Amino acid sequence: MNRLFNKLSLSKEGHKPQLMARDFVKYIGPGLLVTVGFIDPGNWASNLAAGSTYGYKLLWMVTLSTIMLISLQHNAAHLGIVTGKCLSEAVTSYMNSKLSKVILGTAVFASVATAMAEILGAAIALNMLFNIPIKIGAILTLIVVCWMLFSSSYKKLEKIIIGFVSLIGLAFIVEVVMVNVNWGEAVHGWFVPSFPQNAMPIIMSVLGAVVMPHNLYLHSEIIQSKQWNLQDKDIMEKQLKYEFMDTLVSMTIGWAINSAMILVAVTFFAKNVQVTELSEAHVMLQPLLGNSAALIFAIALLFAGISSSVTAGMAGGSIFSGIFNEPYDIKDRHTKIGVGITLVLATIIIFFVTDPFKGLVYSQMLLSIQLPITIFTQIYLTSSQKVMGEYKNRGMEKFLLIAIGIVVAILNIMLLYSAIS
Repeated sequence: MNRLFNKLSLSKEGHKPQLMARDFVKYIGPGLLVTVGFIDPGNWASNLAAGSTYGYKLLWMVTLSTIMLISLQHNAAHLGIVTGKCLSEAVTSYMNSKLSKVILGTAVFASVATAMAEILGAAIALNMLFNIPIKIGAILTLIVVCWMLFSSSYKKLEKIIIGFVSLIGLAFIVEVVMVNVNWGEAVHGWFVPSFPQNAMPIIMSVLGAVVMPHNLYLHSEIIQSKQWNLQDKDIMEKQLKYEFMDTLVSMTIGWAINSAMILVAVTFFAKNVQVTELSEAHVMLQPLLGNSAALIFAIALLFAGISSSVTAGMAGGSIFSGIFNEPYDIKDRHTKIGVGITLVLATIIIFFVTDPFKGLVYSQMLLSIQLPITIFTQIYLTSSQKVMGEYKNRGMEKFLLIAIGIVVAILNIMLLYSAIS
């Protein structure tokens, strides 16, 4: 292992592009695992609602959310690298006991809401493909996801989920090629904010679907699987540098896939069809894009539902075990309980959901409401000299993170106002 450390601290010769590329590949994984969380069925519902109702006008929210996400995920990963603790453990270790329980309690609730959307999405896909009833499909998904979590090591899960991300991305590339996109309007939509009438619930659902609180906890946990000898400052610096590259590349892939969902959904907007069910999108794509598009849509949704259910379960296990100041370990009792609470309770909730599509959209709204709690908690911890030492937030970085927290809080106030007005 010492030889490896020596290689990592090479002089100029060690910084050749080929060696840097090889180094980067070693760090790929955590970012893509997190990316799965924001190309989940909840995103599908939010993006289809955005595209079918407002055309290209809400693409800017995907761009803004992704920029926020890159900054927040990078910051969460730094916490995990520097402290050796996930966000949940750090909350327990460094914050008031009563306050930490409230914060982590809402985070567990957010993980349950997330898992509900993921499992429900997979169940909807099974219904599309095999006509399996939604509730039976939810139980089947729960069994598959629990088997994956309790029988596979992290390394195996990482490879499986990266494969799922690749398949989902490929599916939407194919879908976008089939769609007649107005690229001029799309570019305008990506960069020019617009607030159409009655759009706030969907805007907030897109925000909650991309910047998901459980993913901040998850990233701070799984980034530690890539750590080596972090007592060596050179190794620490390399870990921090390549983590950012992993995060940037992975989140950009997520931005592209989420944007593609809206671009596909604009097909319905152009035909004056508002999508209120994922299964409607599946059926309606047949005459618009052909049978192959509908099949691709359903298969990709199934992959998204299963893979994101796995990451939601991991996040729930990480948060719950962190309450007891323990790391995520699927062999540990507290991690098992956390995973079980997250996935089983989410499945039970599905049995009481009367409108699956609205359930998906509203679950994302709930995430956006919890999000400011997680964001400001994370900023507090990563700005602390006691917690982060020389790696604490400073200057422009701290300002940007606080600005993101304020923007999210303002958007939540706007959502509340739109709901009561």
